[in-house]
Amino acid sequence: MSDVQPFTLTDEQREFRAVLKQFVADRIAPHAAEVDRSGEYSWTTFEALRSMELTALSYPAEYGGAGASLVDQAIAAEELAAGCTATSLQFLISKLGMLPVINFGSEFLKSTYLPRICRGESQCSYGLSEPDAGSDVASMTTRAVRDGDVWTIDGTKCWITNAGISDLYTIFARTSNDRHTGITAFLVEAGWGVQVDKLEHKLGIKGSPTAVIRLDGVKVPDSHRIGEVGQGFAIAMHTLDRSRPTIGAQAVGIAQGALDVSLAYMKERTTFGRPIGSNQGLQWMAADCAMRIEAARALVYRACAIADAGDPYGELSMAGAMAKCFASDVAMQVTTDCVQFLGGYGYTTDFPVERMMRDAKITQIYEGTNQIQRMVISKKLGL
Repeated sequence: MSDVQPFTLTDEQREFRAVLKQFVADRIAPHAAEVDRSGEYSWTTFEALRSMELTALSYPAEYGGAGASLVDQAIAAEELAAGCTATSLQFLISKLGMLPVINFGSEFLKSTYLPRICRGESQCSYGLSEPDAGSDVASMTTRAVRDGDVWTIDGTKCWITNAGISDLYTIFARTSNDRHTGITAFLVEAGWGVQVDKLEHKLGIKGSPTAVIRLDGVKVPDSHRIGEVGQGFAIAMHTLDRSRPTIGAQAVGIAQGALDVSLAYMKERTTFGRPIGSNQGLQWMAADCAMRIEAARALVYRACAIADAGDPYGELSMAGAMAKCFASDVAMQVTTDCVQFLGGYGYTTDFPVERMMRDAKITQIYEGTNQIQRMVISKKLGL
C-alpha cells in the first residue's frame, strides 16, 4: 500500500486556484471560441501565460523556474483547460518536451535551454510517435548515426504538438537494432533542419498545431544527446509516467468547465414556467457529472502527489495510467451530457460545450490511448 496519504489542497493552493480562475475568465476564455474558429495558434494567450510567469511554473528554481509541485501544475492545467484546451496545451507541451532534459540531461543542456523556456523565449515539442510506431513506440525507424561527436538523424515523426511553433524538439531515434535498448534521445534545434511536412486538420484543440515533422540528415552534436546511448526508451516511458497525470488534470478541467456552463444555463433557462434545473432528471445527471469529476480529480492529485514524493514504491506508472484514463473517460462522458443539458443550443457554437466535447476526445487518445493505459494497469495487476 502507498504511504502517500489522501490530502486536501493547502490554503496557498486554493488561493492559487482562485487567482488562476480569475485570470482564465479575464484573459483566456474570451479568446477560446475565436481560437477554435480560426484554427490558429494564439500568441495572445501565450503572452498572457508569459505575463503570469506560467511559462516558468513547472521548472526547477535553479534554472529560472518556480519549482512548483506537480499538484500545483495540475491545478494550472485544470483551470486553463476549463477556459481553453488549446491554451492548456501551450502550458503543458514544453514541459513534456523538456522533462527528459530535466531528469536525464547534462548540465550544459539544462543551463542552456531551461532558462529560455522559463522566460517564454523558447518552446519545445516531444518527438516520439511515428506513422507505424504510435502505441508501439519501440518499432520506431527514425535513425541516428554517429560520426565522432556528431549524430546524423533521418526519419519522420507524427502527431507532434506545437510543430512549427516550437524551436526545440526532443527526438527519439534508433541507434542500434535492439528493440528497447537501441533508442537514444536528443534535443534538436528546429533551425538545424527540422521540417514541418503536414499540418493535421483536427476535430478539436484546433488552436494547437499538430503536424508531421521530417528530419533529413539533420546534424546534432553529441552535446545534445539526452542521457546515455540506448537509454531513450526508458527515458520516454519515465517521461510519460510523469506527464500523464497532467493530461488527466486537463481532462478534469474540460469537464468542470463544461459543467459550470451547464449549471449556469440550467438555472436561467425556463420551460413550463420554471428553471430546467428544477427537473429531477437533470439534477441527477448533474450530480453524477459532479461525482465523476471529483473522483477523477482525486486520482489525478494522488498520481501527482506520488510523483512529487519521488515514486518511492514504484506506483506511478499505474497511478498515472489510472488518472489519465479515468479522467479522460469522465471528460468525454460529462461533456456529452453537457451538450444534452443545453439541448439544441448545446449543439451550436453559441455555447462552448460543443467545443469542449470535441476537445475532450483527444484526452482519451494522446500520451497513450486509454486502451494502452488499461494494458499498463492490467500488467501492474499481474495479468
